[in-house]
Amino acid sequence: MLQMTLADSDVPLRAMEIFEYVRDIGCFPNILIAYRILFTVPVTVASAECSFSKLKLLKNYLRSTMSQERLNGLATLCIEKDKLDEINVDAIIDDFASRSVRRNIKIVSS
Repeated sequence: MLQMTLADSDVPLRAMEIFEYVRDIGCFPNILIAYRILFTVPVTVASAECSFSKLKLLKNYLRSTMSQERLNGLATLCIEKDKLDEINVDAIIDDFASRSVRRNIKIVSS
């Protein structure tokens, strides 16, 4: 039915144009869902491939020296590098160091 409806056009339509047409007329709900899936698949596949690639590099380099929990943490940091660059690491280190000093003072004074 959709093919016959679109056959009136002289020029071939792009996928986005067909999606917008189907959305505007309010018919063919299954086709609308199929196009939504079509538009999201490439993004999903690319990010998954990137994640597995980074994980493979980490596992090969540090396989024998770390636990699974640390490997997962490093993989997350590597995958989300853009967000990590926005974090002020010096402030976190200073906070950790000050807490560690307070803990050592309590242990020594006990």
